[in-house]
Amino acid sequence: MPAHLTTSHDPAPAPSLGYRKLLRSTEFGGLYVSFTLTAAAGALSGIALGTLVDRQTGSPFLTAVSMYGATFATVLGALTLMSVADGKRPRRTLLLLQLASLAGLCAQAAPGLPLAARFALLLLLGFFQSLGTGARLGLLAEVVPASGYAPARSLMNVTAGTAALLGYAGGAVLLRYEGPQGVFAVAACLTALGAVAVAATVREHSVRLTRRPGLRQTWRTNAELFSHPGRRALLLALWVPNGLIVGCEALFVSYDPGHAGIFLAAGSAGMLLGDLIVGRLLSAGRRRRLTSALRLLLAAPFLLFAVHPPTPVLAVAVFLAGAGFAATLPLQERLLELTPEAIRGQAQGVESAGRMTWQGLGAAIAGGLAQYLGAGTAMALAAAASLAVTLLTRPSRRAGGAGPI
Repeated sequence: MPAHLTTSHDPAPAPSLGYRKLLRSTEFGGLYVSFTLTAAAGALSGIALGTLVDRQTGSPFLTAVSMYGATFATVLGALTLMSVADGKRPRRTLLLLQLASLAGLCAQAAPGLPLAARFALLLLLGFFQSLGTGARLGLLAEVVPASGYAPARSLMNVTAGTAALLGYAGGAVLLRYEGPQGVFAVAACLTALGAVAVAATVREHSVRLTRRPGLRQTWRTNAELFSHPGRRALLLALWVPNGLIVGCEALFVSYDPGHAGIFLAAGSAGMLLGDLIVGRLLSAGRRRRLTSALRLLLAAPFLLFAVHPPTPVLAVAVFLAGAGFAATLPLQERLLELTPEAIRGQAQGVESAGRMTWQGLGAAIAGGLAQYLGAGTAMALAAAASLAVTLLTRPSRRAGGAGPI
């Protein structure tokens, strides 16, 4: 392994910071507010585009892809320019990417835009999103101490659930009065406010790379990241099982258009509670020991969609499954431990981009199955595949040096 990819071990871990102490930091507060507004904008734009495509085409496949299709483009960011996350001016990079996302959302709000153009914008926004996530997480690793990383990610995960909950619920209400274009306009306003929050609170940080970021540097660092068996195993665990479950969620509109907002909100509420409990109340050791159980909880409740129980039963099942997404926190925590400081922005960006890409793949797989088997059966099959991947890869994750997860 190259010398610059070796990690050092602290003699004793520092006590973790609480949410309140983290939020007293102006820079973390700015990143947190920006992340919150961006997550809410993503939920709003997702349900707006999914509803618009469903009304125009009636296709479960196109509807699922429209809600999560931006994730396909995140892999392009990971493969091409993700090294900018560790570049000379990550704050400026993040601001420019947020402004580019703002322009894309404004274009989506235009009435009468052809579906082909909307899907092209969707892919472009996904590319910007992947780079922005890498830059944001790279800055996060600089503005909080090492002992604050796990609670900071936990708080942001909890916030993502809250923002998505409010975004989906609010989007469902706005759709009845303003239509998809109005929801896109609100999402654009939130994105603009997120850019303002970063500009007002976050300062520029030090250079993390000794070499110029770009395509060659991105490829070189990615190759070195994947050369480590522990990191490879962790990335697989972070990407595939929850990507298949997001594919299930992408079929909510096709399964029951009238109650899709309820299911989406229930899943977001479960994710919020799970991340709060796992990230804030459990120790690192207990988080790691519960990882496999949480992965099973993530998928098992979706098997119920094959038998079409009443809506309240399904809402509870989706809520419980949402709590299973909390397994990402101990996996992300372990990935950070195995990654040297010089490339943590890119490593976290690659992790996020791969996870988002698998969400898009999960949506495409589930949507394709739904075209022939129906939404309920497709969701159950995707959930069964998620369970199989979790069970089959657990021994290899341990063997790969990722620790007892």
